[in-house]
Amino acid sequence: QGIGKGSTVGICLPNTPFCIIAYYGAMKAGATVANFDPTAPADALAQQIKDSNTDVMVAINLEGSEKQPLYPNVEKAMGLSSLKKIIFCDLADVLPAGKAFGFRALNKLCALTAHLPLKNIFNKKAQSLRNSHGVKPVAKIKKDDRHISFKDLLNSRGSPAPADVKSEDVALLQYTGGTTGVPKGAALTHANLTSNIQQARLWFTGGKEAEKQQKVLAILPFFHVFSMTALMNLSLNMGSEIIIMAEPDTRKMLDNITKEKVSLFAGVPVLYKRMIDFKDIQEYDLSSLEICISGGAPLPETTMAGFKKLTGIDIIEGYGLSETSPLVIANPVNGTKKPGSIGLLVPKTEIKFADIDFPDKSVSLHMEGEICLRGPQVMKGYFGKPEETANVFDQDGFFHTGDIGVMDDDGYVFITDRKKDMIIVNGMKAFPKKIEETIRKFEGVSEVIVIGVPDEKSGEAVKAFIQPKSGQAIDPDKLINFLKEHLKIYELPYAKNIEFRNELPLTKIGKPDKKVLKEEEKARRSSPVKKTGPQP
Repeated sequence: QGIGKGSTVGICLPNTPFCIIAYYGAMKAGATVANFDPTAPADALAQQIKDSNTDVMVAINLEGSEKQPLYPNVEKAMGLSSLKKIIFCDLADVLPAGKAFGFRALNKLCALTAHLPLKNIFNKKAQSLRNSHGVKPVAKIKKDDRHISFKDLLNSRGSPAPADVKSEDVALLQYTGGTTGVPKGAALTHANLTSNIQQARLWFTGGKEAEKQQKVLAILPFFHVFSMTALMNLSLNMGSEIIIMAEPDTRKMLDNITKEKVSLFAGVPVLYKRMIDFKDIQEYDLSSLEICISGGAPLPETTMAGFKKLTGIDIIEGYGLSETSPLVIANPVNGTKKPGSIGLLVPKTEIKFADIDFPDKSVSLHMEGEICLRGPQVMKGYFGKPEETANVFDQDGFFHTGDIGVMDDDGYVFITDRKKDMIIVNGMKAFPKKIEETIRKFEGVSEVIVIGVPDEKSGEAVKAFIQPKSGQAIDPDKLINFLKEHLKIYELPYAKNIEFRNELPLTKIGKPDKKVLKEEEKARRSSPVKKTGPQP
């Protein structure tokens, strides 16, 4: 297909074996991989395709749902961008023979009856059979030179020459919203990724060969940098067996841990909380778990204590960013774990704390400052964005993270504040500016302020305070449906978190005052009866 050095291959897949095959196949061919969120709306995919210069996209052949289309959004993005080809993966190709036959048969039956009225007995029966067996509907694929079957590529008899890949070549574009909410591709080199694998391996195994093969449960999406390193790259480097989950279902997660005897588990805090709170948790055997890692969001002490009580295992909390491949700081496996600390620096990583008001100056130990990092896992820069790259690296080559923290005498790091407005939802970064801009596009909206509020299930959730235009009423259901077309799932405010106000607070110079709203929310949560603002 002409893919090699200078090409970019996009991977837009839920967790499947296709992710791993395409990831290493593209890199082995000398191409750069760009990770895409398969649940993203078409316009967001198109923007990232353009930014990354993606030539070919690897996508699953599933229709998805009305709320969350999969393949249809990739097809739409192709029409909105310069994407040359789509390599479509047939889910049946990676299912056991019996399930693959049933998958294809039920989808074919549904296709044959699709022209019939919805109330037709044959159409209803076909749909019922598919739904009862949990079979996802497949998308219609165009038959032309721009749409290529993954299976056909595997059957190719070509003999490509080895690519001249160097350690400083960009292996991956890992997209992050940064501090502005505008997606930026962190350019991670082959050296960055392999260094981080070795750092993680040294940290979690002491560099020793395992006495037995580890079994790893991959429930976090591979397109997320935490999962990519901890669950895919590290696992394969260690020769582990990976049990892949395409959807974050708690019961199936517990079934897999029990049945497959999973020994290494990595997840965001909400997954551990779901285990603790699961009503039938005593029916499951979690005794095979040996190492449990948490990242992507702050780990509440109550969750850590609850999991320890449940399993006898300490969760190892770590810290990292898309720009750092991601691991830079982690709590020790067997050493001291200090409450509230994200841990110690992993090997070959340096840290300094920059003065918050004067970032060119460093502060001394015990003083709060912006966390700045330097090491072999730190990115080359933001792809195609030299000015933004220059803004986050200082003259000594330290990357300024935007997170505020402090270090104690023993080298343990504590995060005291996060980037000013960023909202962490299930470990994913949601940026108020982007959400506000989208809400403003809805008819009848005069002004809006978006903040993050505590949420038991996701850690934080998006809350929108909306001021309608004078004399206009806004239908919340229509607003939510509009937002679903333009925002990712974790960027959406729940219906209960949309509040209409006659006026929004402003600072003395006329800027939206988020601080006032955050204080109101804090007071509201401490008083069960207090309500703020008129409701529609």
